Amino acid sequence: MDLSTYDTLRVAACDLNGQMRGKRVPGDYAAKLSKGAVRMPLSALNVDIFGLDIDDSPLVFETGDADGLLKPSGRAPVPLPWLDTPQPLVPMEMYHEDGTPFAGDPRHALTSVLERYSARGWSVMAASELEFTLVDDSGENLDHVINPQTGRHLQSAAVLSLAQLDAFDPFFSALYDACAQMNIPAQTTTSESGVGQFEITLNHQDALKAADDTWIFKALIKGLARKFGFAATFMAKPFPEDAGNGMHLHFSVLDADGKNIFDNGGNDGTDLLKQAVAGCLAAMPASTLLFAPHANSYQRLVPGAHAPTAVCWAYENRTAAVRIPGGAPVARRVEHRVAGGDINPYLTFAAIMGAAIAGIEQGLVPPAPLTGNAYEYDLPQLAPDWATAIDLFESDPMIAGIFPKMLIRNLVLTKRQELRLMGDIPEADHWKTYLDTV
Repeated sequence: MDLSTYDTLRVAACDLNGQMRGKRVPGDYAAKLSKGAVRMPLSALNVDIFGLDIDDSPLVFETGDADGLLKPSGRAPVPLPWLDTPQPLVPMEMYHEDGTPFAGDPRHALTSVLERYSARGWSVMAASELEFTLVDDSGENLDHVINPQTGRHLQSAAVLSLAQLDAFDPFFSALYDACAQMNIPAQTTTSESGVGQFEITLNHQDALKAADDTWIFKALIKGLARKFGFAATFMAKPFPEDAGNGMHLHFSVLDADGKNIFDNGGNDGTDLLKQAVAGCLAAMPASTLLFAPHANSYQRLVPGAHAPTAVCWAYENRTAAVRIPGGAPVARRVEHRVAGGDINPYLTFAAIMGAAIAGIEQGLVPPAPLTGNAYEYDLPQLAPDWATAIDLFESDPMIAGIFPKMLIRNLVLTKRQELRLMGDIPEADHWKTYLDTV
């Protein structure tokens, strides 16, 4: 893509809530983006869900609200098909004035985790499955989306219904076209178990690009839905009576020869697979804040509601938090099923893959794999509420081994501020804050 042919560009980095923070700049900036031509306060990646500065953050008044430098992340620029005026997005990362990475940037956190695999000659392949809900937000109360064919609100779920897909065919056809333009490997689309809920899977690829694409894809879904006259949301639980939106992450690890280190030729997988699973389980309670980062997230995490709440693993069992799917041994992989759709992809990928490599480094051994319904067992649980999740994330040694101190501090300050502010908003109105932001 020749950026110099455009009148304006958009440049953006990812903040702690997964939102794009950046600027619209003239097209002639294209040649100097890599030199740090775009400056932005470091604190911009550490605002809360409302876009407000964090009280007592050392990034603001204590340090004079200093600027950082935005530089291209390496993910290729993408068109933004939902905009009327062509203006590509250049994904960026934040750096200090001296060129060192800003430790509060979520993408840098994931890069650091992946470097631990690279040090062993390994590479991580990943794919995300994203659930979202199409809704009507034109009134004072959130409502189910209007069926374009009938003009009436949807009344019920339609699991794996082709008729439901047909009703929104213009939207999904435009979505696939947009993914092709943006080099996002969209695969299957299914109608899910919530009213107006759908899931799209992205293909396995390099883990860093998979995280980039998940981040960009969420913006695409929301922007394109508006162009078609409705809204799309990744809220974990947009309607209390419906199934929530999840984000399942699949990953495998290849050695220097391209062999899957989880493959032992059979169904059970290698000891390395089991060590990675053990690491994921060990870090899971303290990672709850990343899998459920908002007030609304905890409405999804209830037993028996298609969202894992217990710390466990199993083979080919969707009630477990960590599932080892069946299929050909060469494709043996881990599926982590806990996260909601409202997550920051970089932080979630980093937490899961950081826990997995820690399990391998420490030679951890998981408990026996579960059989049957995980909701019927007495098992260790995720953090039960938002406040507890914040406390666990702040103090857990495994989290400290995955994320830099600055990022942990910044996220804890952010979430405690949001906890306080959301407490002043009636729960029935939380959707007005989260609909477009998560």
